[in-house]
Amino acid sequence: MSPTQNRPGSQLVLEGGSLITGDGKTHLESASIRIRDGMIVEITQAPIEASNGETVVSTKGYLMLPGFINGHAHATIAGPSMPSGSLPLSLDDVRYQRNRHLLSGTTSLINVCGLALPEDRDGALEPHALDIHMTSAHTPHSLAAADQIDGQGLTARHRSARLEELVSRGCRVLGEAGGGQTLGGGAQDYRFIPDAIEERTGIRISAHLARQLKEAVLGRNLDGKMRISEAVLQDLLDEHAIDLTARALGNLLRMKVLAPVHCARLGLEEIAAASAQFQLPAIFHHALPTATTLIALAKAYPKARMVAAHANHPSFLPEEACTFARELKALGVTIDVSTLDMIDSRFRNQPDNLDALVDAGLIDTLSTDYAGGDWDSIASALHRTTRKNGWSLPQAVALATGNVARVFPELFADRGLLEVGRRADIVIAEPHNISRIRHVYKDGRLVVSDGVLLKGVARGLQKSKTR
Repeated sequence: MSPTQNRPGSQLVLEGGSLITGDGKTHLESASIRIRDGMIVEITQAPIEASNGETVVSTKGYLMLPGFINGHAHATIAGPSMPSGSLPLSLDDVRYQRNRHLLSGTTSLINVCGLALPEDRDGALEPHALDIHMTSAHTPHSLAAADQIDGQGLTARHRSARLEELVSRGCRVLGEAGGGQTLGGGAQDYRFIPDAIEERTGIRISAHLARQLKEAVLGRNLDGKMRISEAVLQDLLDEHAIDLTARALGNLLRMKVLAPVHCARLGLEEIAAASAQFQLPAIFHHALPTATTLIALAKAYPKARMVAAHANHPSFLPEEACTFARELKALGVTIDVSTLDMIDSRFRNQPDNLDALVDAGLIDTLSTDYAGGDWDSIASALHRTTRKNGWSLPQAVALATGNVARVFPELFADRGLLEVGRRADIVIAEPHNISRIRHVYKDGRLVVSDGVLLKGVARGLQKSKTR
């Protein structure tokens, strides 16, 4: 298989591969796709006779899939990061995250940090083949929650922006309403709690220990009730040479973790109301501390188009994840699960909740989220779903293609399916392991060839300066 790099406006035929359309059921063992001006103009199960000027690429022996649409990602824009309004990542880090997504088969993505402005998307970064869309969570209480935990990336321009203004400027997805930073989630474990303890004691603890301490003092649902005695907690602190009393740690965690929670929860309702008002999809931080709130909001705002993000959040037990997902789904809420770091990395999280939701047939879409940068690829989760959970390839692929396009039609009505009239966003993958992405086409243009970003798609690492 020798893909040919082609320019937008050129004519291309992909011939002989096994085609999965993204609709959840269709799998053609052998098919050909004709592409003109970046759009799919013909799909047939018979060989296509090439006309003059068309480039023919054999995909025989490979899978042809729609480019993945990642409906929940972070760290791919140059503006304020995360629902905490934190400082932007470095341009090199943003470039790296963009490249990782594209190399793993994602051609379109929603960055859900929520407090950046459209002009912040690229900054000084060069253009990139990954199609990145942004959201808005610019409500009074969402901004207040960001400032209560961090807010160092926000300027007066960001703080004065309002969701209504962003919608008038073209924003078509709201959220992320809440986040791990403002609602006691994973970002507290890998960043804010270790930062606070290091500032107080000079010792930096692991994300694993931070979660253990957080849940011991505040509970999995952040009710603030200590789960162990002060004596046992003190023994744990002493064991890890943390120079704090149990009471001092409790006060520190309540100040650091719980401070933004009240405003963040009020922000959830502001965004639910806006979703109902503007009839736009809205992405909500879904975890044990917010699950009952989301259920109440879905009942209070039946016209809201709610997406429950990362329904496999590690704060849940598997049976809790399924119970809440089932109730939310019955109310019309979209159930999204995220790879986090639970597929291949297994650094902080395990796949138990994901497996339970997949086995129960409760999930609608699949994304990555961020997991402190340790996120595993969408393709690796799809492969697991077919091998571990027994789903068919068409069922699995739809979670990151056609299903996402249906949830966010304002952004993706022209992609997500391999059918005539759609954009030619196409992934070529190995047939026995869908996570092995060989080639990626974006708008009919080859952007990843044999697992390598092509020149001009994105610049690589900057050369070290001579000192």
